[in-house]
Amino acid sequence: MDYARMRALAEELGAYAERLEGTWRVEIGPAGPILAMMCPSKRHEGTIRRICKQLDEQLPGTHPGYICANGPEIEHPAIGRMRRPDAVVIPESALDEEGLAVDATRVLAVIEIVSPSNPSNDYGEKLTEYPAMGIPHYLIVDPRTGTIEVHSDPYRNRYGRKDPYIFGDSVPLGPWTVETTAFRRYGRSGAS
Repeated sequence: MDYARMRALAEELGAYAERLEGTWRVEIGPAGPILAMMCPSKRHEGTIRRICKQLDEQLPGTHPGYICANGPEIEHPAIGRMRRPDAVVIPESALDEEGLAVDATRVLAVIEIVSPSNPSNDYGEKLTEYPAMGIPHYLIVDPRTGTIEVHSDPYRNRYGRKDPYIFGDSVPLGPWTVETTAFRRYGRSGAS
């Protein structure tokens, strides 16, 4: 199925999801459009907020006009994918444009907080799709294990570099640094 048809189906699913209870998202993965219920925990949301706040403080010095945004879809029609990362580093002006998704070629970094229910999505499909989209940096934060991976140097459908960290580390992400001492694991009261 061509991307235009998949996109039209995704928009129909999105309109349907608006009538459902709960919070839903639509993505286009390897099998086509996907409708998934979102039920992120407070710790998941807290981690995203901390990362966005830190990057927003650093971006004016490295990439004026860019922000770390929670939630906009990104798409790459040439490879037939549309994803909604937990956070993205994009030009702020992209949020004022028409349409549903940001062109993935304008994304400097994506951040995913691993969900307890579907960790293979972040470590599998997205780990091949984001480099194929040309996204320079991919940060995976895993509150199940207290670990972090920074992927960089995209080439086709893989990243050439993977740097592992643990909660509590100062994590370099391209020209930025993410302090992780306040990150919390799922099911634990404090930092690990």
